[in-house]
Amino acid sequence: MPPTAHTDVSTPDAPAAPVPDAAARRVIPLRHPGRWIATIVVLVLLAQVAHGLVTNQFYQWGRFAHYFFDPAVLDGLVITIYVTAASAVLALAGGTVLALARLSRSPVLQAVSWTYIWLFRSVPLIVVLLFLYNFSALYQTLSIGIPFGPAFITFGVTALATDTVIAILGLTLHESAYAAEIVRAGILSVDQGQHEAAAALGIPRYLQFRRIVLPQALRSVIPNYVNLLIGLVKSTSLVFYVSLLDLFGTVQSLGSTYPGDIVPLLLVATVWYVILTSVVSIVQYYVERRFARGALRTLPPTPLQRLRRGFTQLRARVAVPR
Repeated sequence: MPPTAHTDVSTPDAPAAPVPDAAARRVIPLRHPGRWIATIVVLVLLAQVAHGLVTNQFYQWGRFAHYFFDPAVLDGLVITIYVTAASAVLALAGGTVLALARLSRSPVLQAVSWTYIWLFRSVPLIVVLLFLYNFSALYQTLSIGIPFGPAFITFGVTALATDTVIAILGLTLHESAYAAEIVRAGILSVDQGQHEAAAALGIPRYLQFRRIVLPQALRSVIPNYVNLLIGLVKSTSLVFYVSLLDLFGTVQSLGSTYPGDIVPLLLVATVWYVILTSVVSIVQYYVERRFARGALRTLPPTPLQRLRRGFTQLRARVAVPR
């Protein structure tokens, strides 16, 4: 039979929906009323604290400004920086030796290192400093020679044990125990496969440690050791008890001479300690960022880069038409 003609029975096209304008298509951000309330509460509290600091005459900000750059205070600050720097370097060196001794295969080295760490982590720092300060009462002279035999070199303890030497030695002995555990943890954090690969290549053990293990361990060691260093900055305030006039010792001495200025003097010491620890924290950030190369695909932005990015985003938001 002949083919029938095809008849289009489709319905006519429906009218297109109206396209919403830009204002209707704008995404409405999610509201966070709790965040805004918490922000307002914190700002109000900060404003009250600032108001109390400014208006309370008991703080004596004029006397604070007078003592902040006082020559005696600056001399004490220099002593604090010197003792901290010397103790930090020596403690890191001593802690590295103790960590390697504890990780060695010699049972004698392991036992001596463990005993040292256990002892100095158990004894308060002030006790160590006072013991060293009175060490000359126990031993007037020290000698180097054969045990139970002749002595080759003999020297007096009083001539060598100055206040500065006692402070640096006490801080070094105490902080080395903590630094040893930090270094040991950093070495153990390196994957065991790195050691096995280096040994399979026939690399000597000292080169394995210097070129392979140590660079990777520093990524873990540096943040923890900087925390120890910040604590060391504040621990130097105890050297006042061994007659060394550091920053805190100078403030204490001036406070005894001028009892009415004790509060501004304590504020001076507080601000200087905050400045010192802030500088250490800034150095820590950039050192960590440098050692993060190779471990991260993208390095974290610096505070200056974050500030520039924030200004760029703010400028872009302002430029967008509403």
